[in-house]
Amino acid sequence: MATKKVLIVYAHQSTGSFNAAAKDAAVEVLAGHHRRSQQCRSLPLCRGDQTGMGGRKTADITEEQRKLTEVDLIIFQFPMYWFTVPAIMKGWIDRVLTLGYAYSQEKRYSQGIFNDKKAMLSFTTGCHESMLGADGINGDMNVTLWPLQIGILHYCGFQVLAPQIFWAPPHIPSEERSTMLEGWHTRLQGVLCEKPLSFTPMDCFDGEKGFQLKPEVHEKNATKEYGLTVGTHLGKAPPPNKQMKAGV
Repeated sequence: MATKKVLIVYAHQSTGSFNAAAKDAAVEVLAGHHRRSQQCRSLPLCRGDQTGMGGRKTADITEEQRKLTEVDLIIFQFPMYWFTVPAIMKGWIDRVLTLGYAYSQEKRYSQGIFNDKKAMLSFTTGCHESMLGADGINGDMNVTLWPLQIGILHYCGFQVLAPQIFWAPPHIPSEERSTMLEGWHTRLQGVLCEKPLSFTPMDCFDGEKGFQLKPEVHEKNATKEYGLTVGTHLGKAPPPNKQMKAGV
């Protein structure tokens, strides 16, 4: 089997954090592959390139894009802040996943540029799982994940693997944190062979009518209990756990 390459984009200020332990676990397990561990850092704005005006890219952005081009899997390791990624990681996304490099009007979603690569989110939460359930005070985690997993990763064509969620590590006993890391170790051993989450293919939408869902797709799903996705719900309940587990 050809050598696989993995890029870890990591965002946390403390080397003693649970996120650091999760990142180190990934580096350790994937050491048999040609892997790269990339500490998130603040990158200067790539003027012009993000707006499609042909501006010059800075050397550090070119280097980040070179790394991403070479890999088979990218893992984003971070603490979830305010229902999303930390600002420094969002900066990496904004500056590296640029127009013309990571996506174009013609190449996005299921027809995206990175459709031969896999991507996944691995993150910690500050609250327990019950608070991010469908009836929890913070709302359904599937809804929270939609902008990140489809609006960024799938938009660029990535095959999106189910997220690795570490629920409330600051608020649980150390034995439970150890158990979570052991589970992560186990998952990582086969992560490159995992099936990705499913998304509605781009050809289900009519480009000549504002990329609205085609009537035949509506008809096919008319009798189903749930909508297609969190984002395309067809007036029905969103499918449970479709942003969190493959094959649902």
